[in-house]
Amino acid sequence: MPISNINIVILENRKENYHSKSDAIDCYLIRNISLVESKCQPIGCVMDVGSLSCGYYQIKLPYYQDCGSPGRDWKTCADDYSCATTCVKNYMARYGPHSGCPDTCETYARIHNGGPNGCNNPNTIPYWHKVQSYGC
Repeated sequence: MPISNINIVILENRKENYHSKSDAIDCYLIRNISLVESKCQPIGCVMDVGSLSCGYYQIKLPYYQDCGSPGRDWKTCADDYSCATTCVKNYMARYGPHSGCPDTCETYARIHNGGPNGCNNPNTIPYWHKVQSYGC
């Protein structure tokens, strides 16, 4: 089997294992959310549904507060990949276990998009499909 095929098999096997909480907030899901939200770029803030969304993950102020407010401030953190990633992981760890949904990539992506109860909101399903299209 060529090395490129081996790598594909390894990645496919790894994706199949994203069914536990710790794996669900793994770097692949986080990367895919960043791809959907900003194409993995520090894009600053944009108006979205009546309030500002900022940075790599398009983090809103209440989300930033719920994730524990890491870093110096919301907008700076949102445009710093490491800080913003910490915020997203904290948010998912806070709300995922209490969502009543299974510990899967889908649950965590939908919580990111729709808030603490996002995995139960059918309006977050198209968002999940975008995240999923990047390979999650």
